[in-house]
Amino acid sequence: MELFNQPSVFIYMLLAAALLGALWYFGAVRADKIKKLLFSTENYAKLVPQELKLRRRIKDILFLSGLFFFFAALAAPQWGRQKIDVEASYSQAVIAMDVSLSMQAEDVKPNRMEGAKTMLSMLIDSFARERAGIVAFTSRAFMQCPVTSDIGALKSLAQGLNVNMLPVPGTELAPAVNLAAKMLAPYPGTKAMVLITDGEDHNPKDLQAALKTARENDIKIIAVGIGSEEGELIPVRENGVKTYKKDKDGKTVLTKLDEKSLIGLASATGGVYIKFSGAQQTAEEIYRQMLMLDKSSSLVNGNVLYKNRYQIPLFIGFVLVLSSILIALRKVK
Repeated sequence: MELFNQPSVFIYMLLAAALLGALWYFGAVRADKIKKLLFSTENYAKLVPQELKLRRRIKDILFLSGLFFFFAALAAPQWGRQKIDVEASYSQAVIAMDVSLSMQAEDVKPNRMEGAKTMLSMLIDSFARERAGIVAFTSRAFMQCPVTSDIGALKSLAQGLNVNMLPVPGTELAPAVNLAAKMLAPYPGTKAMVLITDGEDHNPKDLQAALKTARENDIKIIAVGIGSEEGELIPVRENGVKTYKKDKDGKTVLTKLDEKSLIGLASATGGVYIKFSGAQQTAEEIYRQMLMLDKSSSLVNGNVLYKNRYQIPLFIGFVLVLSSILIALRKVK
């Protein structure tokens, strides 16, 4: 904790004190010379009694101390915390990333996963009044980040997405849709699920029920297809050697972008399909779609601030300066 919100004021105070000290010193030296010219030591002591000198010294100390506390008040002393909640309007979305083995295909350079993560980082950078969560999925779905407006947390957790980070293989879209709907259900208005995948679904029979859940929660699916329709081999490494994934019959697996399924998926929820065409361009198109979502107002955690305590030194300074004014300097008999 910083004790003062405006510590630079003390720098000015030190400079002013140095200047006043120099002026006082030269003034005192000059006054002594004049007194020695005009009076003897004994006569001056009779004209200016010791009690008067004491009063003048106390008066000066009180006045200077009061000025010190005035400067302290200007420096805005602070201690004790207060939490400020603010009302803000946000649109809500969940970003679901396919982390199955097919995302290692290299029809997007360097591969689908890295291209999608770069695009996702650019998308998060553009957020202004958006609140988002992240879901990783294969044939199961896992919440990587809850719905939040914390851009730093979103970017950090997005970078943690990796192929086969989940212990179950395959690709199913229904679990991701269901989890996104559960995460977005508490928020009113139209929300979005940004689904980033190559579109292959190994168990499509559960998808219709998941889409019904999405529609009931007013969730539009923005489907982002990544890969090529021609298909691409899936590289894997075995003992440091690059090979390609084979099926149970020993045949090399070819992964293809299933645009038709993704278009139907987006259409079923009133959403849109976007084909990945470069990280920046795709991120911009997704964000344009997110700008159309409804915004809801809610109290969000604001900053934790220190309480300003300037009133205390200001009051002390006022009392000290007033006391110095009230001390009379009339001649003491």
